[in-house]
Amino acid sequence: MSDSTRNQDLAAHGWTAAPRSFAKNLAAVDKSVQARISVSDVALPDTQLAQKTYEYAKKELPEKTFNHSMRVYYYGAAIVKFHLPQLEPMLETYFLTCLLHDIGTVDLTATRMSFEYWGAITALQFLERHGASKDQAESVSEAIIRHADLGETGTVTSLGQLIQLATVFDNVGLNAHLVHKDTIESVVAAFPRKGWSGCFAETMREEMRLKPWCHTTANEGFVEAVLGNELMEPYDTEPVGFRGAGTEEPCSTSLLATAGSATLRVPVR
Repeated sequence: MSDSTRNQDLAAHGWTAAPRSFAKNLAAVDKSVQARISVSDVALPDTQLAQKTYEYAKKELPEKTFNHSMRVYYYGAAIVKFHLPQLEPMLETYFLTCLLHDIGTVDLTATRMSFEYWGAITALQFLERHGASKDQAESVSEAIIRHADLGETGTVTSLGQLIQLATVFDNVGLNAHLVHKDTIESVVAAFPRKGWSGCFAETMREEMRLKPWCHTTANEGFVEAVLGNELMEPYDTEPVGFRGAGTEEPCSTSLLATAGSATLRVPVR
């Protein structure tokens, strides 16, 4: 394999450096252009690995978390098409990352590790079992570890930067100029939020209660930013918080109990 072919393969899995700073990464983006697509415009990757990962995520993730994961894919695909076309070859690896990036939140009581790290290990093992190359599986794992590693200094992988851009767009409404309102409406119609802002905020609070050392504590003010997501507020059609009627599905199985009553199930060794 030639060096150029090898570099192309690495880039297709997101192994190129990108600024961690959104401002630096988006410096050349035309702010007058918004990504305008409908869900029907975007074809999902259809490899066997993509299909298996989709089925796994659909089975394991609560509906609200699965819908968030799919929204993140579509928003990211729109951003790539209109603003970062050089990243188009890595959309399959990005799809895998979107589906698995919150797998660590499914049961917060199962580990003492921060959800990103536990989820990255889970994703790495799943992808390796189902035929992903080492480069692809490790790239997904790296991006999951760092998808909430927001900041202004240093670099991340291009895959990591894209998952950051799309997750904070859905969770906080950051960089709202990137994506057209019509795109949001199409994506939310296909994958409803159903009160996602309150659900996700509660998950973060619960992780910080269970694990006061977790990485979520590093992003001070993030819970408040999620709850104050004005861009997505019109689409959070269910009440913020999921305990009102007692019938809404939480974002984590550890939240099926009354708030604050869950404990870590990991034995001391």
